[in-house]
Amino acid sequence: MLKTANGCSTMKISLPATSSLQQADFTYGVATAAFQIEGAADSRLECIWDKFCATPGKIKDASNGLVACKHYDLWQKDLDLIESLGVDAYRFSISWPRVIKPDGSLNLQGVDFYVKILDSLNKRGIKAYVTLYHWDLPQHLEDDGGWLNRNTAYLFRDYVELITLAFGSRVYSYATLNEPFCSAYLGYEVGIHAPGITGIDKGKCAAHHLLLAHGLAMQVLEKNSPNSLNGIVLNVSPCFPASDSAKDHAAARLVDQRTNQWFAQPLLEGRYPALLDELDPADRPPIEAGDMEIISHKLDFLGINYYTREVVAHDDKVGTKKIYPDNLPLTDMGWEIYPQGLTEILVSLHQQFDLPPVYITENGAALPDGFANNQANDVERVAYFQSHLEAVHLAIEQGVNVRGYFAWSLMDNFEWAEGYIKRFGIVHVDYATQKRTIKASGLAYRDFICQRHALSDVLLNEV
Repeated sequence: MLKTANGCSTMKISLPATSSLQQADFTYGVATAAFQIEGAADSRLECIWDKFCATPGKIKDASNGLVACKHYDLWQKDLDLIESLGVDAYRFSISWPRVIKPDGSLNLQGVDFYVKILDSLNKRGIKAYVTLYHWDLPQHLEDDGGWLNRNTAYLFRDYVELITLAFGSRVYSYATLNEPFCSAYLGYEVGIHAPGITGIDKGKCAAHHLLLAHGLAMQVLEKNSPNSLNGIVLNVSPCFPASDSAKDHAAARLVDQRTNQWFAQPLLEGRYPALLDELDPADRPPIEAGDMEIISHKLDFLGINYYTREVVAHDDKVGTKKIYPDNLPLTDMGWEIYPQGLTEILVSLHQQFDLPPVYITENGAALPDGFANNQANDVERVAYFQSHLEAVHLAIEQGVNVRGYFAWSLMDNFEWAEGYIKRFGIVHVDYATQKRTIKASGLAYRDFICQRHALSDVLLNEV
């Protein structure tokens, strides 16, 4: 055990000096999303999450993103905080409704907010990893059909055209979309996220238009920002059968196709998985000529978000159901802590596809803070990072080309349908005062990164 700078007792994050994760060119960062932290809703258009939050019963603590972490006002202090953690990169998203007016032109006030952040990051030597869409669709576009409307994909392309020209060469990396599975499935198929629409046909339609939007945006990025790393971010989970029965194995393969393959195969192979042919014709995505070629545009990188695995059983009534094994550690979200699943899914994808360089763009956990006396001794989160970084190391040892790791999240924030109940941050946020306090996990992450730099310097001197 170590004593942190603020007096908290914490565990240390460490890996062998010979690990690829200790190399100087391996990127470490922290990540956030616009709606979850920015606030300042009065200086942007309404988005689908504003309306969803205003709908009774949708958010567990009946909260919203109108204030959030006041990052719009406190961004300079937050960048100081990021710099103090010693990270190489900061992943954050652009609020589409903050930078584009209803007529499709740029909102220069919103653009200037992000330009100032980008310029400050560059001055600090911190690489900007920009996500162009992290779920906050302008509400006026949803009123016209949202991601069920094919035209939204082209409006996204137009937004990317304008914002990339405005940003110029300031951005190190662009991700078109964050977790299109969540946008489509949670938002348009089961309705537990904004905009709260339900139906298999709706989910598959939204997913296809999101993927089309990605491909169209990649064409723009290739033209406007050819020197940045351009790609997409997917959430993935390895799927395991609950038993050795043939039905459970089939159920696990089905869930894998619905969640992982439905997005990976179009992007990396230009085709949907076999599940496409098993769907009722009315539920199939509205594929038009040339769509799959656009969707499978060459990627500079693939972002992987990992949190847990899926254990699946056959169910005679609904086809598949998720099983929660007994006596296993869970996060506050109720997700099983299963670090080896990160190794397993990375190796599986590596064996199945010709992957571009991979970045772990999100990994973290909602866990107890142990917050008391202005200190946050979240030792469980330190252990979580330790085990998952080890899992990345093992994946690299098995041939996966992983280039970076981003901790989710920089700070506690609005956790979508969970509101402010769940805390993922390595920095504690007192929502009443907006005071930030680095948790033990943040200090351990900082010390690990600093140790990596020291080890790299030693190796360079030896050479």
